[in-house]
Amino acid sequence: MNGRRFSTALREDARRRLERIGEADLVVGIPCFNAQDTIQHVIETAALGLSRYYPRFRSLILVSDGGSTDDTREVARETDVETFNIEKIVMIYRGVPGKGSAVRGIFEAARFVKARLVILLDADLKSILPEWIPNLAEPILDEGYDFIAPYYRRYKLDGTITNTIAYNLNRALYGKRIRQPIGGDFAISRPMFRVALEEDVWETDVAKFGIDIWLTTLAIVRGFRIAQARLGVKIHAAKDPAEHLGPMFRQVVGTLYALMEKYAPYWQKIRGSEEVPILGKEIPGEIRPFDINVHALVESFVVGLKNFGPVWHQIVGSETYRDLEKTSQLPPENFYLSVEHWVKIVYDFAVAYHETPRHKGKLVELMIPLYNARVASIVNELRHVEGADVEEYYEGQAMVFEEMKDYLIQRWQEVEEEATRREKISSMKRQ
Repeated sequence: MNGRRFSTALREDARRRLERIGEADLVVGIPCFNAQDTIQHVIETAALGLSRYYPRFRSLILVSDGGSTDDTREVARETDVETFNIEKIVMIYRGVPGKGSAVRGIFEAARFVKARLVILLDADLKSILPEWIPNLAEPILDEGYDFIAPYYRRYKLDGTITNTIAYNLNRALYGKRIRQPIGGDFAISRPMFRVALEEDVWETDVAKFGIDIWLTTLAIVRGFRIAQARLGVKIHAAKDPAEHLGPMFRQVVGTLYALMEKYAPYWQKIRGSEEVPILGKEIPGEIRPFDINVHALVESFVVGLKNFGPVWHQIVGSETYRDLEKTSQLPPENFYLSVEHWVKIVYDFAVAYHETPRHKGKLVELMIPLYNARVASIVNELRHVEGADVEEYYEGQAMVFEEMKDYLIQRWQEVEEEATRREKISSMKRQ
């Protein structure tokens, strides 16, 4: 970025289009990058939902692109929504490359046209239906909610970052059972997106992949009314954790940890968790299974232990480290890293992140082989588990995060007390 800060994500051509449009009630924003194969379906389905359920509202579909090198923008421009009497803008945003900057542009456009709410939809969706639109919008329009998170039915091995850390940590910290805090498909009220735009986060990892967990956390700590919307099955471009999820893990977990520092006085008071309403009609759909390469995950962990073992030892302590050494000897088909040790790892790394003044991103990157180890364990544990038992398994894992929260708080406070002690000693020396 060369130190450059962007005061807006909107380019002049987008502003001129918005001026011609004037005002709109509903904005559907689609952040995208290289989504030429799916963008038309998402636009057309959103347009159908808007025209079917909100024909009297003025609606705008805004495609916020990150400079796609395929034909995403061309396909989006050629996709017809005029027959639905809906406006459409396809633009390239300004700012840090990433989904967060795309969302910033969408929020700025929504503020410009005085929209009542924004619906955010992922560009790679294959399972979106017109009914997603009212299920996301109605709680805000009719019931006064401010933030609507998605509630999907997903294949048991889909959403590994959600199921290993994002759902569990966010729930344990802030006390709200939001099942898909990084799900990607949200609805946000005007008061909330205006507050979001004023936050000084748009040059950080939030502007990359951290936007979803940041929005979820902001909604909680700012006291906005929160619910979840039934969206049925989510089918998108599934990614193998061993091959594709490294950048997303770094930015999601980095944002989670950065928010822990910012909101420590808030989450340290929270114990337990409470349900968040799940609203909307059930949406049918068939879940599609897929495979995850356990051998690659285990190999990543074993190589990580060899390369980063001494650093891991410093962060997680001797007991956990000995367990990691034993775990590394297991064959892939029997590989198992216990949830208790995984929770300690997540909490120990959070404390190390808080304690480390520099190179925080590198610290999070050191977690990736450990995350791969936990994913491999989940794949093995769920091999013969189906139906409601899968969600029961994940709920049990989340409870362990809650039950071990006192361990996190104790370690966090020890680090802060040590920092205070050192500062006093340093101050005395300066005098």
